[in-house]
Amino acid sequence: MDAKICLQKLQYVGVLAFATTDEQGGPQVRNISAIHYEPDAVYFFTARGKDFCRELLADGRVQILGYTRYKEMIRLSARAVPVPQEEQKHWMDVIFDEQPYLSNVYPGNTREIGIVFVIRNAQIEYFNLGVRPIFRESYAIGQGTVTSKGYVISDSCIGCGTCKRNCPQGCIVPGQPFQIQQEHCLHCGNCYEKCPVSAVQKRGA
Repeated sequence: MDAKICLQKLQYVGVLAFATTDEQGGPQVRNISAIHYEPDAVYFFTARGKDFCRELLADGRVQILGYTRYKEMIRLSARAVPVPQEEQKHWMDVIFDEQPYLSNVYPGNTREIGIVFVIRNAQIEYFNLGVRPIFRESYAIGQGTVTSKGYVISDSCIGCGTCKRNCPQGCIVPGQPFQIQQEHCLHCGNCYEKCPVSAVQKRGA
């Protein structure tokens, strides 16, 4: 698995959930399918009059979520920016050619009300619930950075095995200290709550 394959899987999903925040900081989610994929970028179309567009222009931060039939969750965290004006028509035509239904929504020249955004730098999180133990990894595209999440076990570990016994996925292995297999961790926090000496620490906290 890598970032390129994750983008291909999102393309197969088709309709993706795009999350932004409004002017009051409230969460907003839209389903978007007017998308074009490049190996290292994602282009998408919306109309300038939509709240979605105003939120992107004001802030740019967006999370995109797709879920496959195989119980794979793929989440892309990024900042979207408008495509340069001289490239707008090109990418708009590409998206409309790939998504013929858009010509029914915006017939003729009415597509000119639209704007194309691009994502070039992003973090991608891949999470497969369809296997046991579960599998997760994070990747970057462009200059995106991967943020460490989940839990680690510190040197305060006394080796009692409480964390291992309470891990739903059985992804904690003995050692000094015990070790969490990060690629199989649910991030549920059960080890964190059950550890009698608070040796389990939340990453990024």
